[in-house]
Amino acid sequence: MPQAGENGIDPAATVVTPTAEAAELQTRINALREELVALNERMKAIFAAPQRSPSR
Repeated sequence: MPQAGENGIDPAATVVTPTAEAAELQTRINALREELVALNERMKAIFAAPQRSPSR
């Protein structure tokens, strides 16, 4: 078990916690990027649809 430093703070915990948070944030960023790509593809399809439809 890691011992607390002189000020009572566990040095390992000060590294592990931000590292875990960074990993969670990176996972969320990747998911959001994928959602943006999917949204962009849907928007392209929607904007292209009137061009493909027959004229009145």
